[in-house]
Amino acid sequence: MKNIAIIYAVTAITLLGFGNTTHAQETTTRNKVKTVVIDAGHGGHDPGTHGVNTKEKNLVLKVALQTGAYIEKYLPDVKVIYTRKDDRFLELYERADIANKNKADLFISIHANALSRASVYGTETYVMGLHTNEKNFNVAKRENSVILLEENHEEKYEGFDPNSPESYIMFSMTQNAYLDNSLLMANNVELQFKNRAGRKSLGVKQAGFQVLWNTYMPSVLVEIGYLTNLKEEKELNHSKTQDYIASGIFRAFRDYKTQIESIN
Repeated sequence: MKNIAIIYAVTAITLLGFGNTTHAQETTTRNKVKTVVIDAGHGGHDPGTHGVNTKEKNLVLKVALQTGAYIEKYLPDVKVIYTRKDDRFLELYERADIANKNKADLFISIHANALSRASVYGTETYVMGLHTNEKNFNVAKRENSVILLEENHEEKYEGFDPNSPESYIMFSMTQNAYLDNSLLMANNVELQFKNRAGRKSLGVKQAGFQVLWNTYMPSVLVEIGYLTNLKEEKELNHSKTQDYIASGIFRAFRDYKTQIESIN
């Protein structure tokens, strides 16, 4: 599957030119934004990050389901597909496959962050790309490390090592055709978090996430806060905060849909 993805990426870059998103935008405009896949990160025997009282897998599932509920209520013309709706383990390639098989127009993966420095807090939204600093690499490395819990991961991911910087070099190619649209959605998310949800936005960033690399549509990975920050963990456990975050992602998607569908 990875070889096909690389061939696809090289072909796209050859035909379009590096960084050119014309074809991706035309495809999205022609088909409209009709299907979105919402991915609650981790699950089952993979708890993700944790705080004092919070497991990432449980928190992000609540936010994912609420985000989808808002889309279903206020944008009934959009089909919402969830990678999981309960506490189950999904391999990374399965999450991307769900989006690819359903020909999704956008993939949104929702996560919560962690860092050894407990003073750090805030939201971040990632798009596929080469990480430009150690912090971005550490986030990608942590999120990608779930593949080590999968059986036969060496064969499935063709020797990909989530701890090796060299393994990430190939990553920027496949999603390059969708980068502009991914950045548009990511910026929408962080603007909503900052201006409407009352969260501290740490901005839009790029890093090499397996789950984004394998999707053939615009894709973002949203880190809704740091569970290692005691104050933010407490806030994230409030249903009102979860609702603000979910409504922020919904509004970002609503604006993205309008923006994409208005492209001539």
